Amino acid sequence: MALNKQSHDMQKVMLVGAIGAGKTSLIHTLQKDVRSAEKTQSIQFSDGAIDTPGEYAQIPRFYSALMTTAMQASVVVVVQDATNLKVTLPPGFAGMFSRPVIGVVTKVDAPGIDRDKAKSRLMEIGVKEPIFFVSSRTGEGIEELIAHFGEGRCNS
Repeated sequence: MALNKQSHDMQKVMLVGAIGAGKTSLIHTLQKDVRSAEKTQSIQFSDGAIDTPGEYAQIPRFYSALMTTAMQASVVVVVQDATNLKVTLPPGFAGMFSRPVIGVVTKVDAPGIDRDKAKSRLMEIGVKEPIFFVSSRTGEGIEELIAHFGEGRCNS
């Protein structure tokens, strides 16, 4: 299983996405960490995960830091908040990474979300299948995401 502290063959995942997309909360959920998420101020490395501040994805001058850091990951996970569908990342953004890229739509438990539009936002920035729909609060979709990492399919 990815992000499991006991695993010796972990996939290292790097999460990128806009400010408030739920990257840190998702990492905590995957690691079964009950701490509340706090604002990520710098790139954080922990137990198979690389957490990046939303500013790094939204401010082009930080792109080189993301590209360099991605070299330490097995897969890049681009996170899209289902409750905030404004365009925050440029078309083709996912193409800058030399690692496999998957998409995760977070906060799918929120009322009135549009899953198709959230998926469309990810595809506009260059994310291809697979795209997972998850809720860090309810656990929806988390097992499927863990299974994807656990099966070593980070090269999708």
